[in-house]
Amino acid sequence: MKTIYDIQQFLKRFGTFIYTGDRVADLELMEAEIKELSRSQLIETKELQTALLLLRHQIQVEKDKQQNKL
Repeated sequence: MKTIYDIQQFLKRFGTFIYTGDRVADLELMEAEIKELSRSQLIETKELQTALLLLRHQIQVEKDKQQNKL
């Protein structure tokens, strides 16, 4: 996984489709889903770590964008 799109495609393999119209909320829901897959032992630790790193970085980028608009 290298992009948020990759994470979305990864989640689709487990039947998870996330779109609320709020980018930050979408990313946070993806993070929660990834954590739940890990707790259920459906994904490996490496996949969890990679996805969380990407998601948390993108969440921060999106929040910074919102701050700059104000």
